[in-house]
Amino acid sequence: MDKIVYLDNAATTALDPMVLEAMIPYMTEFYGNPSSGYSIGRQTRRAIESARKQVADMLGVKPTNIFFTSGGTESNNTAISAALTDLGCTHIISSPIEHHAVLHTITHYCGDAKVTRSFVKLNASGEVDLHDLDEQLAERSAKGIKCLVSLMHANNEIGSLLNLTTVGEICERYAAIFHSDCVQTIGHYTLNFASSGVHFASASGHKFHGPKGTGILYVRDGINFTPFIHGGGQERKRRAGTENTHGIIGFTKALELAMENQVKDQAQIETLNKQMREKLNALSDEISFNSTAESLYTVLSVNFPTGTNTDLMLALLDRNGICASGGSACNTGETYGSHVIAALNKGLAGATIRFSFSKTTCAVDIDAAVEVLGKILEPVKAVDHSTAAIPAD
Repeated sequence: MDKIVYLDNAATTALDPMVLEAMIPYMTEFYGNPSSGYSIGRQTRRAIESARKQVADMLGVKPTNIFFTSGGTESNNTAISAALTDLGCTHIISSPIEHHAVLHTITHYCGDAKVTRSFVKLNASGEVDLHDLDEQLAERSAKGIKCLVSLMHANNEIGSLLNLTTVGEICERYAAIFHSDCVQTIGHYTLNFASSGVHFASASGHKFHGPKGTGILYVRDGINFTPFIHGGGQERKRRAGTENTHGIIGFTKALELAMENQVKDQAQIETLNKQMREKLNALSDEISFNSTAESLYTVLSVNFPTGTNTDLMLALLDRNGICASGGSACNTGETYGSHVIAALNKGLAGATIRFSFSKTTCAVDIDAAVEVLGKILEPVKAVDHSTAAIPAD
């Protein structure tokens, strides 16, 4: 296959040409350091503050609520650190299917005996049991323990969604701090953080056709926190380091384009997601899905029949020009499987692969991927599930 079929948009998306066009002047002509007092420095400072206001307007908040970062991982680390270091939280309630940028950070801080953690219960689709969350918060609140609740808005592997407003209300009831990793949803849904109940929210530009290495941290009014990265006084003394001006411009332009076209793009992607689900169902009645109709519309997590192997299927797809994932791209090369799929406890005997879509995905991409998958599955059917899949022609 000559053409690459890219179905791993939850890992990263292609940079939009219009975003690149907006960035180039700040990589060439407007190169001044934003902290400098002379004219070309002031020029880049104005561009950054204009971008901050644009981002804030699109998320329903104030410019002072937005801090530019290097991406979701830094934003998640900063939020968790702030809750524990500055806001008095000593217990963290999270879930076993969070991104490792959250799980590993929590593990790090729980190395200190002063900080404890627990997980909320999940249903078979990976959705949070809100009653269990309420009970956990009530129990600890009664003991005078202040909690941080860190739950992602949409899971990056299976797409299970969280109702931010409902969780925000529960947290408010028990004076808990609420952080949400919104990396998979900012740019794909219309969000208003001022009314959502979150204290902190994270985003990455490369999930909606912006540049890698760019992101934001939303911080609710009234929260003061010490910097996670120390050095200079940038980002109102909350994030040291010379600002990535062209990256900030690119992030903002990408979010602007995403919000302008959100309704149209969502309808297109939902159609493609449904088409792939239907075509896969036609291949085998043993194929099932971890993503539901209510899940994040950009993600389709697929369980393949007994006799298939995730790593082998991904290799065969790659050989045929199909890019997909067995889980988070951050897990590639690790010696264990997806922690998200393991947490669902479905006892799956076959491969699990994540396909994810964006505005650049088209129907012929779906057809090409399903055709290759059909060839991969033929040997499995022929031997009645007695061996793993073998290479397609």
